Parts: sequence; structure tokens; C-alpha cells
Amino acid sequence: MWVCSGSPLVAEIAAGSGLDWVLIDGEHSPNGLESILAQLQAVAAYPVSPVVRVPYGDTVVIKQFLDLGVQNLLVPMVDSAEQAAGIVRAVRYPTGGVRGVGSSLARASRWNRVDDYLATASSTISLFVQVESAAAVGDVDAIAATPGVDGLFVGPADLAASMGHLGQQSHPEVVEAVLASIRGGVAAGVPVGVNAFVPADAERYLDAGASFVAVGADVALLARASEALADRFIGANGAADAAGEPTHGTGGPATGSSAGSAARQSY
Repeated sequence: MWVCSGSPLVAEIAAGSGLDWVLIDGEHSPNGLESILAQLQAVAAYPVSPVVRVPYGDTVVIKQFLDLGVQNLLVPMVDSAEQAAGIVRAVRYPTGGVRGVGSSLARASRWNRVDDYLATASSTISLFVQVESAAAVGDVDAIAATPGVDGLFVGPADLAASMGHLGQQSHPEVVEAVLASIRGGVAAGVPVGVNAFVPADAERYLDAGASFVAVGADVALLARASEALADRFIGANGAADAAGEPTHGTGGPATGSSAGSAARQSY
């Protein structure tokens, strides 16, 4: 599941839930280097694989994330094999890459407590690139076959948008593009992941050969669960009256409370 809240506490709760992997998001979430570090520390005690997504495939940003100790790196919006090759260079030290050398200062090497870290660093990093555009699907075979790319992750939301189907991740053309991406990764011998919050979609992609699927997000689970609580215990009785005061019935434990009657909604 995605961890998008920016909270180390929520990341720890997710990590201890029995999930296989959690994705700490730096692209669409309120995360910076400090909060990502705190979340990595929070989940380290649990048998879960943390994946971290950078905001974009910038060499400097990738260097900073790797120095934090990120070992499973996801880079969004990779549209071509040429772009993928550039990202591979960003995660490797010279002469095979361009990653800046600061291991003595970095958590990644445990501040030079990891023997031969500079020589072995690339073996500690798994690089996943995100296929989420029609252009990327068109070049998916070459992207998957790029040396140094360890796997693909398909993002149906942006993929749908690029295909003219904004908000329609289950559109047949989008589904077929996702399946084509899975086939491309399988043919190249690399694992393919998919973002699929709809269970039927997740099961379809697993059956098609996806190796891992993101089936939820912390913020989405909290939003839907809190809405369900509000609907059950307040429901129609919680509608605001013309004066803006919440009106309450006498049924549930949340109704008629002083806290509820004093509530205001703000933006």
C-alpha cells in the first residue's frame, strides 16, 4: 500500500500490518528528505519492504534519496529507454554512472561502517521505473530491457489521462495498455508492479503476471473509513441547518454532544 500521509507513525502502523511492501511517496505527498528518513527509520523494525518514490527523475534528487538509505527506488514518468538509461546512471557511482560520492556522510553506508560500500552500492539498490504514459507503453519492451532497470511499475491513473481517458483507469483501452506493459516486463524477465485500488483490477493484473500490486493508500483508507463512521452515526441527522449549526438527533453516541454542536467547517 501507499503511505502518503507523511507520518512516521502511520508508516509504522502500515509496516506492522502484515503487508508485503509499503510505498513512501515523494511525488504526490507532503514529504521531504527529513520525513522520508523518519519513515524509513519507523518501518525498519518490521518485515516489510519499503519502496520510495522520488518526485521526478532528477540526478540530484535521486542522489539525496539514495544517501538517506533508500534501497528500493521508484522513479515516475519514465517515457523512453533513453530516459531509463539516464536514471540508471543517476543511481550508480562513476565510472558507470554519475551519482555524487558522499558515503562518509550518508546513512546509506552507515557512515562508512559498510565495508566496500562504494564498490558494492549498486547491488544494494533496486531501481523501478514507472510506466504511466502512452509513449512509455509504446517503448515498454526497450525500457524493460534497459540494463540496470530492475523492474517496472505501471500507473494507470496518469496512463489513462495520457490516453484521453482521465479518471477512467478501468477503461478497456487503459486496461489493455496495462496488460501490454505487464507482458513487456515479463518478456524481459523483470518484475512488474501495478497501482490498482479496485480489487477486480488488482486480481486481473496479478493473473496476467504482475509480481506486486498496490491495493490501497493510508490517506484513502482513513478518508473512506471516517466517512463511513460519519454516515453511520450522524448520517442525515448531521446536516447543517440554515444557520450553519449542525443538527443532531438523539440516536447515536455522537449525536447531541457539545463538541458536535460547537463544530464549524472551514477550508
